[in-house]
Amino acid sequence: MLSRRSLFSLAAAAVVSCRRKRGAGFPGFAFVANEEGQAVAVVDLTAFAVVRHIRLEGNPALVVTHAAREAVYALTPRTGTVHEISTTRLAVRRKMRAGPSAVSMRMEPDGGALWVLCAETRQLVRVPLERFQPETRIALPGTPVDFDLSRGEDRIAVSLGAEAAVALVDLRRRTVRRITIDGAKPGLVRFRKDGRVLLVGDRQRRLLSIVETASGRIQSQLPLAVTPEHLCFKNDEGQMFLAGPGMDAVVTVYPYQTQVGGTTLAGRAPGFLAASSSPDYLFVANPQSGDVTIVDIQTQRVIAVARVGKEPCHITFTPDNQYALVLNRGSGDMAVIRMAAVIARRTKSAPLFTMIPVGSRPVSAVVRAV
Repeated sequence: MLSRRSLFSLAAAAVVSCRRKRGAGFPGFAFVANEEGQAVAVVDLTAFAVVRHIRLEGNPALVVTHAAREAVYALTPRTGTVHEISTTRLAVRRKMRAGPSAVSMRMEPDGGALWVLCAETRQLVRVPLERFQPETRIALPGTPVDFDLSRGEDRIAVSLGAEAAVALVDLRRRTVRRITIDGAKPGLVRFRKDGRVLLVGDRQRRLLSIVETASGRIQSQLPLAVTPEHLCFKNDEGQMFLAGPGMDAVVTVYPYQTQVGGTTLAGRAPGFLAASSSPDYLFVANPQSGDVTIVDIQTQRVIAVARVGKEPCHITFTPDNQYALVLNRGSGDMAVIRMAAVIARRTKSAPLFTMIPVGSRPVSAVVRAV
């Protein structure tokens, strides 16, 4: 026979379970890089509250992670240092300096190593995560702006803005080939999913150059309505979205058909872009107006606008696609949008689930399940 206390406990557990089914959080943490705060804030996504600030020696501008690792990696560009943060201890475990300064970093697809791009020394640096020390340094024929790793092809592409070129690194042959794009100022660079084509954003002429990776031949150059400063792909990578100065819009490109699909008005001076899956929505940050425009990718129509805070600059999603997390650089907080609340309304207004103060100038975030 159950006691009164046991019955009460079972009833309370049932109430909590029902609440969670309606969307009471995600069992994990968001790790947020606070650039001016010189720290990574850890947000408990079940309580929607900061549980720790992890202090760093420098100003973090980027955080990355991989499911195969119980760690998050934070880059402080001014010092060229990568900090390894344990996702279980919520503390810095190791740190490593790739160079006097750094521009960006990317994780290898299998999670075995990090690549760090260093502009001052004009190098790509490979850091195996077991040893956590620089292993390979590849000299570049110019000052790098951006880079990308191909999947399964052992290639790296690096844009060289001042040199009007792209460096294509063949890791198997240990060669670096320079591909010149006359009159261009290359910025963003991404491989197509199959690795056969390289997509290069031209910041000077508002063009997207399509380059064959095998031959280095420029296949075509697509005129854009915007300067390609921000990009993201749809989940299946069949569509690419671009935003930047020139028009209050997002341009859709079909990389396999190598053609521009259309231009969608998406708020005021669109910036950072992020695409959710299930449903397929494109989230567009509008720093000047302090809101996020949400576009239905299938119909290419704006279905909602959410007021989020001052200078939204980064968007990510929980792995279960239940929440969108928007970092507000100006107001130092994280706006949480429940995906279920993003529905087409007459007012096209999406309500916020909650707001979380996270620190000074948050600029990048990743989510890890626990």
